[in-house]
Amino acid sequence: MVFILAGCLGFLLFFIYDVNSMKWQSNLVNQFFFIGFLLVLFSTTGAVYYVREDIVLNSVMSWLWISMILIFMILLIYSLFFALPFGSTYLENEKGRQVYTKGMYALSRHPGALWFIGLYFSIYFLTGNSLILIMAVVFSILNIVYVIFQDLWTFPRLFIDYKKYANSTPFIIPSFKSVNRMINTIRFQIGE
Repeated sequence: MVFILAGCLGFLLFFIYDVNSMKWQSNLVNQFFFIGFLLVLFSTTGAVYYVREDIVLNSVMSWLWISMILIFMILLIYSLFFALPFGSTYLENEKGRQVYTKGMYALSRHPGALWFIGLYFSIYFLTGNSLILIMAVVFSILNIVYVIFQDLWTFPRLFIDYKKYANSTPFIIPSFKSVNRMINTIRFQIGE
């Protein structure tokens, strides 16, 4: 249960980070997103280590779930830290910015939420452990609540064109149109 509580504290730090970006603009509190990320990461790693004896690596299904974990982890890290300009996204508090609408962010407004849910449920299917299932459910719900908060409160205040972006790009679940837009913008970026 300590692992789940540590991760919940990480999500609390995400919310405080967002409020800070709009209200207080403290450079110290700007670090809360990264600290929250580390708390969620370490709580997950600790929980998986705790239930490691439940992991059986002698079946095709276990290797499938390990592959899915790696794919979702790469997509999540890419979406959060590499698909966006890191400094202006996480370290600066400038209001009036424009939304980044290419690549992953042409796919959906919160692609990381989709990869996050896939990651945690893949970890559960690998372990089959009830602690990991509880963690997957709790963290996924907290993540959805967090992106709803961002979508309704933070991002409309931070980005001058967020309403237009919200009208043209799906919330979390991609559409055929948004998948096509993502592919085209990635192709354009590679060709530059």
